[in-house]
Amino acid sequence: MSFISNFFQKKDAHLDDKIKIFAPISGNVISIKKVPDIVFSKKIVGDGIAINPTGNKIVAPIDGKIGKIFHTLHAFSIESKQGIQIFVHFGIDTVKLKGKGFESCIKEGQKVKKGDLIIKIDLKLLKKTAKSIITPVVISNTDKMNIIEKKIGKIIVAGKNVIMYVKKK
Repeated sequence: MSFISNFFQKKDAHLDDKIKIFAPISGNVISIKKVPDIVFSKKIVGDGIAINPTGNKIVAPIDGKIGKIFHTLHAFSIESKQGIQIFVHFGIDTVKLKGKGFESCIKEGQKVKKGDLIIKIDLKLLKKTAKSIITPVVISNTDKMNIIEKKIGKIIVAGKNVIMYVKKK
């Protein structure tokens, strides 16, 4: 019996080593190239997707440890146990809002599970005050990770739907 269970465990683990990255915010997935900021659209800080948000909660896109939370609360980084470094940046030029419209729900260094609430946002206010609400979600260590699939054009729900599949190089 143990041979059979070991056989299936190894087979399952080997079958699929792609890692799911879930939506950190609800909305529509668009190409990173459509972000109205060259730092993201030219993939200077990493590759990924962007979300045109419809939700008011930003959640953890993967199980991991929170790295940096910007003091203006518009962006954060998270690293998974597999070593994936993800950077979530709400909107464009939102740093200029100095935290207005954002409420942090976690601390730097905190361990989180996929779907845990990270930041609450006032979407109505941010639509009026931000240059853009387009939210880039990038893999910042693409030297160690390959993005093997992006879910461009999909309508997604925060913490529920996959936006990208990633594999270690």
